[in-house]
Amino acid sequence: MENRNYRDRSGGGRPRFHSQPKADKMEMIFGLRPILEALHAGKTMEKIYLLKGTKHSISQEITDLAREAQIPISLVPNEKLDQLTRKNHQGAVAYLSAISYSPLDEIVASLFEKGKDPLLLVLDRITDVRNFGAIARNAECMGVDAIIIPSRGAAQINADALKTSAGALNLIPVCREANLKDTLHFLKQSGIRVVACTEKADDNLTNAAVDLTGPIAIMMGSEEDGISPEYLKRADVRVKIPMLGQVQSLNVSVASGIILYEALRQRQQA
Repeated sequence: MENRNYRDRSGGGRPRFHSQPKADKMEMIFGLRPILEALHAGKTMEKIYLLKGTKHSISQEITDLAREAQIPISLVPNEKLDQLTRKNHQGAVAYLSAISYSPLDEIVASLFEKGKDPLLLVLDRITDVRNFGAIARNAECMGVDAIIIPSRGAAQINADALKTSAGALNLIPVCREANLKDTLHFLKQSGIRVVACTEKADDNLTNAAVDLTGPIAIMMGSEEDGISPEYLKRADVRVKIPMLGQVQSLNVSVASGIILYEALRQRQQA
């Protein structure tokens, strides 16, 4: 069925892997068997908490299936599980995702098949939920084809993220990747340049030599310490946003809006 909220602004359009909301907030499930059955049913989960030190065949099966599906698992003491729910959790609590994640390889292949230059956004350890929602809103408005996040160390996509995105997370695909290092390698092997937005760069975004046309993936770093060094060294291009004030830093959602607008401007003029 056609998604009537979809807006085709680029001729070829985005591939139809939109992240569909499943609920107003993340739904909790608890108990070993219910979580196992949910995994077998293909339910998308945001995170699974298992009792540390448990040696149970069902726990092991949950762990194996979760790793295969790239679902984060935390081994925690019983006190943590009791904080999450007062019900009989049996040493296992999980949260269903508010959206369905999309396959990055299929998105990239579909974009190239349509003759479109991919514009992707890679987020390294963006942990603030409202920042993530605001970034998603910027990305959708500026024509980003997909957002890429790590399976660990990223903000949970919950009701606050959906609300802050103003509906953008209903429209733009989100890809959850187990290893961003491997993901960056895949993007580069696919002919997509990785552009790191970092204050550690020498080139300003206003430099005429900074080219944001063609197939690119713009990478933004965490609110605390920016892009991880191991990812930064894998970037093809590093750029910084010029600032004249005494406060030499920007909120990451604001910074994403600035660089994505520049990418949109260049691509419309190309």
